[in-house]
Amino acid sequence: MSKLLLSASHIVKFFGDRKIFAFAQLSVFEGDRIGIVGANGAGKTTLLSVLSGELPPDEGSVVRYAPVSYFKQFRDRPEEADSRSARELGLAGKLSRARLSGGELTRLGLAAMERDALLTFADEPTANLDAEGVERCVERLSGCGALLLVSHDRDVLDRLCTRIIEVKDGALHFYQGNYSAYREQREQAFRRQEFEYEQYRAEKARLETAARMREQASRSVRKAPRRMGNSEARLHKRAAGESAEKLDNARKSILSRLEQLEVKEKPHETPRVLIDFSLTDPPANRDVVTGSRLSFRYGENRIFENAAFALPRGSKTALVGVNGAGKSTLMELIAADAPGIRIAPKAKIGYFRQGLDTIDLTRTVLENVMDTAVQDEKTMRGILARLLIRRDDVHKKAGVLSGGERVKLAFAKLFGSPANLLLLDEPTNFLDLPAIEALQQMIREYEGTVLFVSHDRAFSDGCADRLLRIENRKLLAFEGNLTDWEKKQAEPKESPERMEKAVLELRLAEVISRLSAPNCPDREALEAEFARLAAEKQRLERG
Repeated sequence: MSKLLLSASHIVKFFGDRKIFAFAQLSVFEGDRIGIVGANGAGKTTLLSVLSGELPPDEGSVVRYAPVSYFKQFRDRPEEADSRSARELGLAGKLSRARLSGGELTRLGLAAMERDALLTFADEPTANLDAEGVERCVERLSGCGALLLVSHDRDVLDRLCTRIIEVKDGALHFYQGNYSAYREQREQAFRRQEFEYEQYRAEKARLETAARMREQASRSVRKAPRRMGNSEARLHKRAAGESAEKLDNARKSILSRLEQLEVKEKPHETPRVLIDFSLTDPPANRDVVTGSRLSFRYGENRIFENAAFALPRGSKTALVGVNGAGKSTLMELIAADAPGIRIAPKAKIGYFRQGLDTIDLTRTVLENVMDTAVQDEKTMRGILARLLIRRDDVHKKAGVLSGGERVKLAFAKLFGSPANLLLLDEPTNFLDLPAIEALQQMIREYEGTVLFVSHDRAFSDGCADRLLRIENRKLLAFEGNLTDWEKKQAEPKESPERMEKAVLELRLAEVISRLSAPNCPDREALEAEFARLAAEKQRLERG
């Protein structure tokens, strides 16, 4: 049996008078790989802090049977990493926090973690990492004795986790399997709730109709027909009373069943939004943006050299390359309509940057989106709801929104604006998993053209129908997403010998066909050619 590393019992945690979560029991054993998911503000980081001992619970107890190694995104103490760990994470000679990029700071934090810790907590360990950094992070975390992981990267959760805990509505919900399995179970639960709700509605309507019919029947039997004698009327009254009593009893029985009927709540379903894309007056050009003989440098650092690319109308293109290759630079060049870039006349650019400078913090959410919208208010409310900003939240001042909510607001402004060409630089930063999935769906349904940069593998694969790879200062297009490209790279390449053999076989087939024709005029020459080709083929087969 696996060794018990942590036991938490009857835990309750408050912030002020707000209950963050409460749960009866959580055990962590050696070999566990637990992903912790939930909306921003649900309490994921708080849960890690309570379990690790950094925060005390308000009720209950946590017992740890092994030391904890804890990776946190925001640290106020210097990291201490040995040189071997630094080299493994691509930080050779960079053991100081000074002048490190966000991705390098993340790598430094990972390098400082205990290598062989039995109990590891990790809070967003892949933030700001490029694809290579994510691979190194996954490799490092996979060697932990037990892992509790908070991450917005679905691909990482799929690769590392065998259990999922969802923090939702102040409770913990437990699922077996990785993130994809959790989503499948959640979808099945939604469909089951939907079915039960429809069954409840149908049964409620049937019982209400039956009760109404018996009430109407009871009223009708009480009335004596006209022109009836006194004796007949008395007999009718007695019979009618008995019948009415039976109908009333039946009605009461039905009403009792109606009261006892278990109420089923209608499951919340993401609203559909019909965006009138024609209001953006979109370009009809086959390619919305093209680049030719594009060259750019920062001082002596050459980024692009005689590069060329195109963004087809309606395409969803993932821009990929190592850190520093020039991904954000290309977006800036497109936005600036720089030399070498040609933008279709009707193309209107919507540019998502991390600065969120398009939001007026003194105005409400609804006022912000309507300020630049070409869509009507109903559509804009629908877009906000799709991005999980609902009901009365639209009347909040933008200044009181969290970072993730401001990102959602910025995207709502983009989708409802006159823009028909979106440039998105790391759009999933600061978003929780439900918001990332909602944004992914909206991008897929969007009728305009999108160029985006994202280190979130699942998001990139879910959105992209093509790639633009930066390699050796060139821009190389590929039809398909990153996984499609990797599969293509893994396919066995045709060797020169196999290609030569294939050409020989085609030539042999042609010669045989001509020899088979009646009255072949150059049979002697063809037979000599056949003998030569057959000998060459045998030579190749012998190797």
